[in-house]
Amino acid sequence: MRLIFDGHTDLALFALAYNRDQTESAEQINQREDGLADIHDRGRAANSLLEMRRAGVAVCVTSLAARVDREANPVLRVDLDFRTQRMAYASAQGQLAYYRVLDREGQAKLIHTAFELDAHWLGWQQSDDQERPIGLIVSMECADPIVDPAQVEPWWDDGLRCVMLAHFGRSQYAYGTGSSGRLTEAGCQLIKELERIGMILDVSHLSDPSFYEALDKFSGPVMASHTNCRALVPGDRQFDDRQIKLLIERDAVIGAVMDAWMLVPGWVLGESTPDQLTLSAVADHIDHVCQLAGNTRHAAIGSDMGGTNHMPSDLKTTADLHRISTELEQRGYSSTDIDNIFHNNWLRFFQQWLPAS
Repeated sequence: MRLIFDGHTDLALFALAYNRDQTESAEQINQREDGLADIHDRGRAANSLLEMRRAGVAVCVTSLAARVDREANPVLRVDLDFRTQRMAYASAQGQLAYYRVLDREGQAKLIHTAFELDAHWLGWQQSDDQERPIGLIVSMECADPIVDPAQVEPWWDDGLRCVMLAHFGRSQYAYGTGSSGRLTEAGCQLIKELERIGMILDVSHLSDPSFYEALDKFSGPVMASHTNCRALVPGDRQFDDRQIKLLIERDAVIGAVMDAWMLVPGWVLGESTPDQLTLSAVADHIDHVCQLAGNTRHAAIGSDMGGTNHMPSDLKTTADLHRISTELEQRGYSSTDIDNIFHNNWLRFFQQWLPAS
């Protein structure tokens, strides 16, 4: 089986916010949620640590997800917004604690260095043990849990390796999806501290003005963990060709997302269904990045595996990610090209930018 390096998952979010045991299968999770209707995704889980093992996902970049909205009045466990950065910090630390427990139990392996990544990857290549731990590189999806720029270093010491400045709306540091604006004053300070520490900047979710300013001010490593192409699907959540070319110039890797609303134009959240949508659409976005680059060094997978109600109809569990390889083969991609997209590009990127040891 071809190994997969997934550029974006939300394992702790689904565990703590959705109350899903990530050591169970998707089928078991969905059976437990039978009859629940608090959120639209109930009973539609497609991913877990067990499903990732079955699919050959050796490593993933997995998130800490919390935001600040001082006017928000959350009523559900799945709400990500908190009134203060202190609260967002505590929530993100709780998610990190979940990863640490998984690591302690051997369910996962927290990866902090290039040396650890190499050893972990080699272990997956040389063993077919069905109980192998999933390698986890910890990312922050919205920088609000960083209470102030001086806290970047303690977060680094805690194992954080990648940071997105914003998620949906305005964060304390930048403007994200559905909003528009430049970096805040604190965001400009945060950028400097991220670069000083050696943190990887993930530009996913940034509004166009924040994106361009971040790239201008930050000279360290950049990536787009889970972003599709605006040329194929209009909308500010996707990147246009100019943005993708700038990322290619910075030797970034761009992970293709499985979310239906980012794969086809005209998707209406809560109304559209994925009946006619297949993984061919994911291959379209991967192919577009490769055509812009003139090679396969920059396209990858950043699945953001969520509910089957808003993913391609032929994507029922993580194992179905392998169907993308068939789509690419039919377009003339070689086995080496597909290896690049499935794992080699992320592997090369993190081998270069994680601290050596």
